[in-house]
Amino acid sequence: MMHSTLNVTRFACLLCILLSAHGFALAATAYPIAPAARDHLTTQEADLVREEQTLDRRTAVFIKAIERRFLVLTDPGAATSKAVQKDLEKWGELPKGTRAELLSDIAKILDEAITNIDDVAEREAKNPLLAKSLRKLSEASTRFLAQLTPMRAAAQLDEEREAIDRAIENAQSIINAAQKLPPPAKKK
Repeated sequence: MMHSTLNVTRFACLLCILLSAHGFALAATAYPIAPAARDHLTTQEADLVREEQTLDRRTAVFIKAIERRFLVLTDPGAATSKAVQKDLEKWGELPKGTRAELLSDIAKILDEAITNIDDVAEREAKNPLLAKSLRKLSEASTRFLAQLTPMRAAAQLDEEREAIDRAIENAQSIINAAQKLPPPAKKK
């Protein structure tokens, strides 16, 4: 009697193990693991953003990060240029990725810059760096639009066009916001 109970217990355990393994296999195929999300800033760029505590300097980091992506997109040999080599220690390697990924990075960096300015505006509406940062970002966005517009016409993949459209929309909203600023105070 004890022998048959032992066999039933072993059978039940074996069945549980098989079902668990089979269930896991089904779950793994039904719910594939998503690839790790791509960061729009390199590790060193993200560190520079965290290190810069003033809005205008943080905005300058965002602008430089976008310029680095345009450099990769427009100059395949840029990594060996003297300017890039000079910046290597502070900024790290140039960002890598597909054309669509780099264009998406640009849109996301512009969005993060907008969010940074909005956050400061909510906390410190009278902060003198708000207007300075927005003007600086607007000037850069004007340059970025001049580069994005022809890229949009030449884009062959939907992902590229979508990323460019988001970047153009963000750049245009920055320019529009800056146009609503009062004129800068004259220096005495």
